[in-house]
Amino acid sequence: MDINNLISIIKEKILVEIQCEDLKIEDKSFLHKNHKGNDGSKFHIKLTIKSEQLKQYSKIESNKLIYKTLDEEMKKFIHSLQILII
Repeated sequence: MDINNLISIIKEKILVEIQCEDLKIEDKSFLHKNHKGNDGSKFHIKLTIKSEQLKQYSKIESNKLIYKTLDEEMKKFIHSLQILII
């Protein structure tokens, strides 16, 4: 999977499952370039989500919803997921 396809999939899934006012998805894979176990086939993704819906939940609950939404991608394509809810 290439990063542009992954970003498109992430965006589509989040927008379907979560009410967002704004969504920014960044590839931060360079942060893991020299980490042990990083084989280059998985990505480090940073999500910046502006969502009144998520702000109503605790940080743990909102992160669980995001991880559940991206479950398949987490297993196959994402090495690390950084989440910022604003």
